[in-house]
Amino acid sequence: MNSIEHPRRPRIGPGVAVGVTEDVIRRQVHAFYGKVRQDEVLGPIFNGVIEDWDEHLAKLTDFWSSVLLMTGRFKGSPMAAHARAPGIEAEHFPRWLRIWGETAREQCRPEAADLFIAKAEMIGESLKLGLAVSRGEIPPLSLR
Repeated sequence: MNSIEHPRRPRIGPGVAVGVTEDVIRRQVHAFYGKVRQDEVLGPIFNGVIEDWDEHLAKLTDFWSSVLLMTGRFKGSPMAAHARAPGIEAEHFPRWLRIWGETAREQCRPEAADLFIAKAEMIGESLKLGLAVSRGEIPPLSLR
């Protein structure tokens, strides 16, 4: 090995330190979307777009595994998927986050719930801004 080569070290995601496991992620995702599907506001939006809930839940479990455990399993573009979905508006994000947070507090240890919530808030804000840009509601940033 020369001076610029480095041995590959496994990447340890932020969830490991607070007890997030694949099972915790799966429980959170399934419990959350169970609530969303029944929600009077969010349910019709998600149920109108998602054709195969088993496939969607598996994809979202992979997404959160990649975010919290750095597994790299998720392959996709959340921004593009949300931009194609009709009916998603900025006012839906606080409701989504409230249900996500309530579910995390029910499903996880406090430290893990805090991490799930913090990451969801960052992701939600990014999605909300990206949707606004894609719809022309705010101009994209110029890279000068």
